[in-house]
Amino acid sequence: MHTAHFRPLDVEGIRRDFPIFATEPPLAFLDNAASTQTPRPVVEAMDAYYDTYRSNIHRGIYRISEEATEQYERAREKVAQLINAPRSRQVIFTRNTTESINLIAYSWGTENIREGDEIVLTVMEHHSNL
Repeated sequence: MHTAHFRPLDVEGIRRDFPIFATEPPLAFLDNAASTQTPRPVVEAMDAYYDTYRSNIHRGIYRISEEATEQYERAREKVAQLINAPRSRQVIFTRNTTESINLIAYSWGTENIREGDEIVLTVMEHHSNL
């Protein structure tokens, strides 16, 4: 069994990673499913990717593809550490909320939902759930 060990959350440090939240008056952004704000370190990593090793991951046998794959897997490991996942292979990247919800619905739902089961949703759900 995996025991989670949580570090204290550095709220001020997180805020510094999002320059948009330094505005006055303060911004409360609640539309994250549609267009999440991107932290500065992510923007910098994306810039490095586009500037120096933009290529396919897990498919190329050339230098920049191997570098892109290494960086991709390093990001997976960092996310696994952040969320205390026992193994980095348990972290799955998707393109957006819709793809994530569909992946869960089809993979988990196929094994666990049976004919006659009812799923209750509200109008507040992400549109891909409806």
